[in-house]
Amino acid sequence: MDARVWLSRRALKLHAVILILVPAFMALCIWQITRALGGNSLSWAYVFEWPIFAGYAVYMWWRFVHEAAEEVTPPAASAEHPPGGPGPGADADPERAARQEKEDAELAAYNEYLARLAERDRAAER
Repeated sequence: MDARVWLSRRALKLHAVILILVPAFMALCIWQITRALGGNSLSWAYVFEWPIFAGYAVYMWWRFVHEAAEEVTPPAASAEHPPGGPGPGADADPERAARQEKEDAELAAYNEYLARLAERDRAAER
């Protein structure tokens, strides 16, 4: 595996979180064991719950670190295609272009509706 995946800013933050969570969960497990042995029968459920939480935290840490590796690819946006605008190849996909035009028309209609409501509220306040 590439060292950039394990040493990225996001991965380092995830490492710090897991290094805090797992020992904390294990300490809570030991605490619940002492309570359960002391006569608190409800604590027996927590004795098994905290290690499950720790295992799930490790599983999610592993997933997030590797998920970040897949998302490292740089965006293909350029000055010609600003974010939110039609991207490269928009002309090549007429279905996508039609869907975008429909969404733009719906958004414009909704904004007009909101403007009419605001105007009506202002008129009612006078």
